[in-house]
Amino acid sequence: MSKFLYRLGRFAFEKRRLVLMLWLGTLAALMVGAAKAPPPPPDTFSIPGTESQQAFDLIGERFPGSKSDGAEARIVFVAPEGQQITSETNKATVEKIVASVASSAQVKSALDPFQTGAVSENGTTAYATVSYGATPDDLTEASKTALSDAISTGKAAGVTVEIGGSALLVQPQMGGATEAVAIALAAVVLMVTFGALAAAGLPLITALLGVGVGIAAILAIGMSTTTTTLALMLGLAVGIDYALFIVSRYRTERAQGYSAEEAAGRAVGTAGSAVVFAGLTVVIALAGLAVVDIPALTEMGLAAAGTVAVAVTIALTLLPALLGFFQRAVMPRAFRKALAVNGDQARAAAAAAEAQQIRPEKLGVGTRWARFVVHRRVAVFLTGLVGMGVLALPVTSLELGMPGDESQPTSTTQRRAYDALAAGFGPGFNGPLTIAVDVRGVNDQKAALDEVSKTMAASTGVVSVSSAMFNQAGDAAMLSVVPTTGPSTTQTADLVHTLRDQADMLRSATGATVLVTGATAMNIDVSQKMADALLPYLVVVVGLAILLLIIVFRSIAVPIKAALGFLLSVGAAFGVIVAVFQWGWLANLLGVHQTGPVMSMMPIFLIGVVFGLAMDYEVFLVTRMREAVAHGAQANDAIVTGFRHSARVVVAAAAIMIAVFAGFIGGDQPMIKMMGLGLAAAVFFDAFVVRMTLVPAVLAMLGEKAWWLPRWLARILPQVDVEGGNLSAVKTVEPELESARV
Repeated sequence: MSKFLYRLGRFAFEKRRLVLMLWLGTLAALMVGAAKAPPPPPDTFSIPGTESQQAFDLIGERFPGSKSDGAEARIVFVAPEGQQITSETNKATVEKIVASVASSAQVKSALDPFQTGAVSENGTTAYATVSYGATPDDLTEASKTALSDAISTGKAAGVTVEIGGSALLVQPQMGGATEAVAIALAAVVLMVTFGALAAAGLPLITALLGVGVGIAAILAIGMSTTTTTLALMLGLAVGIDYALFIVSRYRTERAQGYSAEEAAGRAVGTAGSAVVFAGLTVVIALAGLAVVDIPALTEMGLAAAGTVAVAVTIALTLLPALLGFFQRAVMPRAFRKALAVNGDQARAAAAAAEAQQIRPEKLGVGTRWARFVVHRRVAVFLTGLVGMGVLALPVTSLELGMPGDESQPTSTTQRRAYDALAAGFGPGFNGPLTIAVDVRGVNDQKAALDEVSKTMAASTGVVSVSSAMFNQAGDAAMLSVVPTTGPSTTQTADLVHTLRDQADMLRSATGATVLVTGATAMNIDVSQKMADALLPYLVVVVGLAILLLIIVFRSIAVPIKAALGFLLSVGAAFGVIVAVFQWGWLANLLGVHQTGPVMSMMPIFLIGVVFGLAMDYEVFLVTRMREAVAHGAQANDAIVTGFRHSARVVVAAAAIMIAVFAGFIGGDQPMIKMMGLGLAAAVFFDAFVVRMTLVPAVLAMLGEKAWWLPRWLARILPQVDVEGGNLSAVKTVEPELESARV
């Protein structure tokens, strides 16, 4: 592989104008394709194999037209203190507001609360349901303004008006100002790392181009726009990382006296080999999301995996081409100055080394840290292990759920509408359960429905059960059950399981099939499905990655150690999430307005993303150690050598990722805030505690045994030469001379 990538790097360098034009042409073609592609189908969320989905499908089949992708708003009215919403003045205000909203062109229906009985028992609260003929994304400003005006109209009349539902829902986006700040922070880190504007700029340019190609391809093939969220975040992250490693290796090769073209080839042949395998681990982690068997999640994973594959390809081809345009500009100032003065590359390298005082006896921070860890390996290992274990302790209290409007900031009208409905109608009103009853083939259908209603109403934790609504064919019915507790509580989850247990008894007694669904039940099912999928996902992803790393490092201990270290990082990150979002530690400081269950999709996303990034750091750090071993270094010396060459770059890569992810903590959306904190914490723990502390400590304890591989396995494993040992056969040169004008 190193030979192939070496030749690819030199080809891209030599044919740099052609390579650049091909990539720009690809981006332009995909952008045109994305612009001309038909609109993607409306986003749908399904969870195959669950009772909620089975009931949802039954309702769609037996009640045509009952399912709608249109937006919905719930206008909540609260009377002034000491008054009734049913008073003549307040009633007139409510009716005026409902009529005004109903006049919007996109409104299909607006139900008057006084005609539908949507008034609380104490008479202080009422709500009107508004249905639209357009999705939330397609609502016009006029429709949204009508809802905003309702709040102002009510306030002027003394009636509190709040808006819930999906009409004013803003889908969390990971673009705009947040990404701009992340890119700016990445640029600062790169400038500090490289000390050259061109060297800092190339990783940003290639990462942005890769993200552009990836997202344009996603849109061109008709995938949903929601799939771009993860693709954008990861494409930017790994794109910067991969280019950072290759540019750093290019600078090292040039400082050793190689010409620009030779250095580009060797950088792609060595660091590029590590990029390929690091990228493969990320792709495996993302494609492995298909194990969960939730189509939307699978689509997001595949879209992000494709974008990561594009980032790898760009790093191997476009980056060496761009290095051809900036051969000298990416080098440190001392090197450029020496090159201009001395003329040939060999003398320039020597002069630059002298100017920078790069001598073997001068030890960098990475080298000193590596020597400290090697000499205190047992104490460092035990300290790190105990510390990570303590951080992971809160995981034992992990609860999964799907936070709704109750987790929104109290400054939002959605949260205030939720609280007003809970106060007026009870906590369970915000999370009603829908009961779908299939009575096809039942002799006495009405009696069967009566028995279902009676059983549901008698269940502990149920406030009320609505009258059954039959479909036109009379072979199915729907009921609504209002729990006593809120939608995200464990009591409501227990109630769902209780009602489903009763369904088996009802089927035996009446012949009717009873299914529990609705948004609350679907969220519970999603959480359960995610929890059940965690172990298979870990087995598949970690197992494949260990196999891949065995091929890369030709070792048994190193891949197993890498996987166990990843589990420590994820455990500690989950501990931080539970402590903040469930227990409320530092909640005010981080802007967490409501504690509750952790979003059910968070563990899968965190595992997938962090696993890929963790293996990146593992490959780039340990590859340099393996390279030193391959060249005859002793085990402990190889650890120090690996740190000397790669620690600075790994620290920069981790700092960039932490800055990018931490930028999302300041957002208002609980999901984005949770992902930002979890990912930033996980990258910090993995890069600085696991990869740069525990990994060298473990390798030092294992010594030469760390690189042991059974002979029979060594014979059957392919030789991939990630370290670039075979490049000496390609060109073991005296450094080529070149003029100061590169």
